[in-house]
Amino acid sequence: MGVAIPVVPREVVEHAQATGALESPWIWGTFVSLAVVAAMLAFRFRGRTGARRSAIAVMLCCVLLGAVTATNSYVGYIRTPRDLALLLQRGGGPLRALGEMIDDGSAESRPRPAGFATPEGVHAPILERLAVADPANAVPEGRTFVLLPPGYHDRANDNRRYPVTYLVHGFPAAPEDWLGAGDAPGTLRMAYQHRAIAPMIVVSVDLTAGQPGRDLDGLDIPGGPRLETYLARTVVTAIDRYYRTVPDRTHRALGGMSGGAFAALNIGLHHTDKFAALLLTMPYDTTTNGALLGADPALVAANTPRTYLPTMPFPNPVATILTAGTGAPADIATANRIADALHARGQGAVVHTQRGYNHTWHTARAALPYLLAFADSVFKNGPR
Repeated sequence: MGVAIPVVPREVVEHAQATGALESPWIWGTFVSLAVVAAMLAFRFRGRTGARRSAIAVMLCCVLLGAVTATNSYVGYIRTPRDLALLLQRGGGPLRALGEMIDDGSAESRPRPAGFATPEGVHAPILERLAVADPANAVPEGRTFVLLPPGYHDRANDNRRYPVTYLVHGFPAAPEDWLGAGDAPGTLRMAYQHRAIAPMIVVSVDLTAGQPGRDLDGLDIPGGPRLETYLARTVVTAIDRYYRTVPDRTHRALGGMSGGAFAALNIGLHHTDKFAALLLTMPYDTTTNGALLGADPALVAANTPRTYLPTMPFPNPVATILTAGTGAPADIATANRIADALHARGQGAVVHTQRGYNHTWHTARAALPYLLAFADSVFKNGPR
């Protein structure tokens, strides 16, 4: 089995674990304090209708803002003004305009059309956006983001090919989340700077099928959308066509967080001919969306790794890393269960626990250096 938790430079780990400016507890604490002050003023001005109403309005606004920022502080979804800009730019009209105003202009935050060269610097990845539509599988044009290694467009590298790591978002989420909350650009920059990994292409895949409000689990749903087929065939084929990849299974990894980890596990196990490494953080091994499969017991079982993994044949070996926070015991139990099942089938798997983390984007962001380093080791040494 021979796989191990990779050693990651301290500087890369500390970067991934750092708290962003908009995650600070001082923000929600300030709003709560202002709400208390406004409540006191409302009581003091109880005989003055206008002043009292204004104080109550301020109090309610501060309570709302305090709740939102406290939730963000816990989840780690918006770390910086750049993350907020990315979120707003997903909207239309005034929201998009506001997001563009907030955007700090960094190259890491601005996706380019495929093939657009950018002078980000010696260690910074190059961010591009690729439209991958698949009408045959009921998947509209998605937002696929591609992080190319530094120097990819340099003429000196015209003949160089790169392995590929695919990352799947959770629910509710979108592919932009690996750029913002997951900080894939920043983690890659640090990893390249400290030579923690060799250059690779990282792809954040859109598995929303244009329906971000639905939890689709990356499934091939009868009648569509067929997201497993979309990722394993359409997206992989498109990336191999448009970019200089090493187009074989040993040089492909598939990972994800939470619901995206389930999708990566299920799709990866169904397509061991496509992916040699699975990178799973906060995983689960049972679908929560059996109803999407028409409540067909056979189809549900075929998409429940906890059911089929113990007897699954492995014509192609896979190596898997699973990570979870100690604040989420259920995640650790699931990770260990999946690893044990893989071991029983002769496959390499390791579990990495992160002290003090829960089931949040904080955990996914802190895990990413280990996921990428694990993928790098498989690319270099094979899944065994």
